[in-house]
Amino acid sequence: MAAPLEEILARLLEPDNEVIQKATADLKEVFKNPETLQALCHILGTAQQPQIRQYAAVLIRRKIHKAKQWAALDDAFKNNIRGSILQLLAQEQEKSARSAIAQIIAVMARHDTPTNSWPALFEFVVSFVKDGDPAKREVGMFVLSTVTSLASEQMKPHMVSLLDLLAGALNESVNTEVSYLAIKSMTDLVFYIGDDEMKHVQNVVPRVLEVVQVLATVDEDKACVALEFFDELLESEVAIIVPHLKSLVQYCLQIATNKDYTDALRVKAMSFVASLVRLKKKTVLKHHLIDPILHVIIPIICDDEEEEEEDDEDPEAHTPSQYAVQVIDTMALHLPPEKFLSKLTPMVDRCLKSADAPHRRAAYLIMAVIVEGCGDYIMTKMLEEMLETVCTGLNDTSHIVRNAALYAVGQFSEHLQPNISQYASQLLPLLFMYLNKSMEEAEKNPKGLVKSHYALEIFCEHLGDEILPYLPELMGYLLNVLRNCPLAKPKELAISAIGGAANAAKEKMQPYFKDVLDLFKTYLEGLSEDEDMKKLQLAAIDTMAVFARNIGEETFRPLAKDCMDLGINLVANSIDPDLRRYVYSLFSSISTLIKSEMADYLERIVDFMLTSMKSTEGVKAHYKAESENITVFDEDEFNDDENFDAEEENYKLEGISVENAYLDEKEDACCSLGEIALSSGKVFMPYLHKSYTETLELADYPASGIKKAAFVTLCHLCLCVYETHKETQSAEAAEALKTMILGTMPKYLEAIKIEVDRTTVMAAVDSIQEMLAKIGEPVLSITGATDAILTAVKEIFTHKVACQDQKEDEGEDDSEDETEAEFDGMLIESAGDVLPVIARIMGGENFVGFFTHFVQDLLKRMKETSSTPEKSFAVGTMAEVIEACGEPVGSAFTSILYPVFTRMARDDDDEVRSNSVFALGVLTVNGGPFMIGQYNEILKTLFDVMNTESNPRVLDNICAAVCRMILHSPHSVPLAQVLPVVVQLLPLKEDLEENVTVFTCFMKLYSETAPALAQFIPKMLNVAARVAAPRGPQDDTLGKALPFGCSGCVEPKPQGPQPMCCPMGLEDAQKMLVQFVKNVKAYYPAEFDQVKSGMDPNSASVLDTCLDAVIPSC
Repeated sequence: MAAPLEEILARLLEPDNEVIQKATADLKEVFKNPETLQALCHILGTAQQPQIRQYAAVLIRRKIHKAKQWAALDDAFKNNIRGSILQLLAQEQEKSARSAIAQIIAVMARHDTPTNSWPALFEFVVSFVKDGDPAKREVGMFVLSTVTSLASEQMKPHMVSLLDLLAGALNESVNTEVSYLAIKSMTDLVFYIGDDEMKHVQNVVPRVLEVVQVLATVDEDKACVALEFFDELLESEVAIIVPHLKSLVQYCLQIATNKDYTDALRVKAMSFVASLVRLKKKTVLKHHLIDPILHVIIPIICDDEEEEEEDDEDPEAHTPSQYAVQVIDTMALHLPPEKFLSKLTPMVDRCLKSADAPHRRAAYLIMAVIVEGCGDYIMTKMLEEMLETVCTGLNDTSHIVRNAALYAVGQFSEHLQPNISQYASQLLPLLFMYLNKSMEEAEKNPKGLVKSHYALEIFCEHLGDEILPYLPELMGYLLNVLRNCPLAKPKELAISAIGGAANAAKEKMQPYFKDVLDLFKTYLEGLSEDEDMKKLQLAAIDTMAVFARNIGEETFRPLAKDCMDLGINLVANSIDPDLRRYVYSLFSSISTLIKSEMADYLERIVDFMLTSMKSTEGVKAHYKAESENITVFDEDEFNDDENFDAEEENYKLEGISVENAYLDEKEDACCSLGEIALSSGKVFMPYLHKSYTETLELADYPASGIKKAAFVTLCHLCLCVYETHKETQSAEAAEALKTMILGTMPKYLEAIKIEVDRTTVMAAVDSIQEMLAKIGEPVLSITGATDAILTAVKEIFTHKVACQDQKEDEGEDDSEDETEAEFDGMLIESAGDVLPVIARIMGGENFVGFFTHFVQDLLKRMKETSSTPEKSFAVGTMAEVIEACGEPVGSAFTSILYPVFTRMARDDDDEVRSNSVFALGVLTVNGGPFMIGQYNEILKTLFDVMNTESNPRVLDNICAAVCRMILHSPHSVPLAQVLPVVVQLLPLKEDLEENVTVFTCFMKLYSETAPALAQFIPKMLNVAARVAAPRGPQDDTLGKALPFGCSGCVEPKPQGPQPMCCPMGLEDAQKMLVQFVKNVKAYYPAEFDQVKSGMDPNSASVLDTCLDAVIPSC
């Protein structure tokens, strides 16, 4: 049947679609015949036209690609193929046909190598690779590189001999293709290299580098591919390249700086440098590579004379200057800030002083991208200086410099909170001025328009009440743009900026809300085909979601139904992933207001979101040898096995890509689903199983953003079920919670161990912490959960998880340098947050044995030489654990911790002092008899600190520490001398949760009716009235915290003094204030009435409200 089959293949070459379609249909029919394989083999060896030979080879591979297909063939037939296929490849001159034949050989090697059924293959390869003819050497190496690309794992038993063969091929001096293919093969094999083979690869690294240098002069595309060898080593076998690291980095930097090379090669070289910093920052530090990297990277950023078409912050930038900015960003994220910035700052200063605008622009771009990774260090030591510099940049004569400075303001506003907001009076007038200027220059400088609105929006978003003095001017400008500007872009930016203002001003935006709604109606009426109108609609929906969360329930609730109906209609009729995700965010925002009333909408919106989460829209698969694929027919249609196993086809899959819009949609759908479940409560239960199942699937998604969203949503779904069980005591909910925790916790723990993205690991750790804090004991009731969680925390503390830079591979002692990048510290802080909550659940007696393993890890971060964030975190964590566990932990480590806390209470940093004073107070009451014996010394320490202290939070913590001491052992405190000092520190200014401690202390004292305390009643009642008073028209904290503000929880009003309890948290502070006021009234009625009569009406009314309040028993 060979002749008819060849005739069909020939018809596929005709330039006629109808002929091709008929031939394809005939081919499908013939393909079902078992004799087709033999006929294809005949055609492969005899056909005159190379394209027919290529088609035949593709179809042969399709017939044998599965192991079971190959195994089903007759041994004689298989031997016949083995005996002829190599010769056919050797004599094939046409590239496409030869590639298709090589693919057959690779598939056969995948099947035959494990059983050593085809020794002739390796004899052929060795013979050709070592042949004296350069053309034959290329053929041999081409076969080997194709085999290793598809069957690298099967090559493991032959690894040493293959590596030796490849090492010899690297020395090719005539045909560079041979050495290039040898590098490709080695790249494929690197992942499977074991300890015994490492030296074979290590010895050839210098030669590989030499080959890359040669390739860069003759074929830069191949040089890019060859550089992937070093990327692969860096990912899996970094020890191999460590001895050659300096020369390798030096060469990559030479490529990066050479403008004669293509952008692709220069970016590829820089990407290796960025990967080295990301994966092996200790190696970068040890080999003193920061300076040489910066000396190359910064001039590349300076080299741009004009702004790029893409935004500077584009995460997928591909020009050398854009990628160079990303390298700086990577260095800031992964290197210790003091070591990195000490090298960077002088270079940036030189750029700022340059007469060349592109150099000044580069300086501001660098300043913009370093703040995310070095924020704490900059806020502590450099903020004012950097801010002055950026303000200077806003007035630069060059618009490209001004735009970069505006970008820096936006980045500062996002990553230098809360400190940056203190400079609102300096920055906002400048931003307003530039905003008006950018509108005037919108056509000449469109980037200035975007950057000015970006800077303003981000800065305003984090201001809180500090925005109020500027709100009339800001909203006047933005509303005017919406009313009168003829251009779409300014309107889009204005809508987004209104959202930023709403985030800050919250209920204070109410006076402008009606005007905003009237202007938004045009954009919210339905779908539009106009691109500008689509963007305006997205911005309006996004801002409406912000209003739903911030404008106040009474204001937005009347709009909830209309917004839900609008959103459902838009999603049902739209194919735009951006529109869908913005609407999902609107749904989740509204759910926080209407809660269980979401029941009316859940069926439809959950279906929408799950569809988005499961969607494969925008997904594109990339296959190996894609350039050689047949285009006239889909080879996947030619499969004679109905039970097609996709996994067995994965050998061809090189990777997948997904359009960003669809990734964003998937991520936002997942996040919104979790928040809606949490807000809706028990009415979400009918949708729980399918939501949980799909979210669990997304926890394995390769994109880190989606994986993080899945981790957060899994936590929220568990919390939804837990709250439902608390409310209903449903056995079904209890069982569902247990099942979900059993499925979720292993996902978190696995991610902590193996994920290489730090933010993904932090999401897993934070989710564990939240579940422990809000669900509690059920999380630990799973067998082995306690040990597994604490082991994960310990491994993070000791840098033993995959996302951390672990012990140096060259075996050198790295103990001399324990400094960390700030993001490394953030992960450790997340892990530290787990300890107090798990301690509280377990109890001190049970936890003390576990905590012993963490004490040294925390103490080494409390050295005088430790960084400020390390000290603040460590002492704070230690204090919270002691508070959670009580005396079993406190007394066990008193002798070690007391001198450390005392020293740190005098630290230069405000936050460290604050945490240390809190820790000293907690240790004092949980440290056993020894600490009571130190009361006088502790009081002296606290008052010495107070006498020189100006930070309100530190003073609050001193006040609370003394109150703890009084509560714990009042007879050990000289009250006559101490109480006036404590009262002087009231009311608390920042750490308002400590009001619980303060008023619990005074309530205990007043309940003992000591006459000497009467003198403090006026001050304490005034403080109580001030603290309990509502903070604004929307604030009914006191009422919400008490039963008289709620329906269905009224109890008979008790008579006489109320019993003392010790609640925790801000809401409990309100309850404590009420109890305090009642007790003062009961024990000191005359003094109470006298003080109240002298108060202003508002304060007196607050006291009356406290007296009338009914508090449930604790």
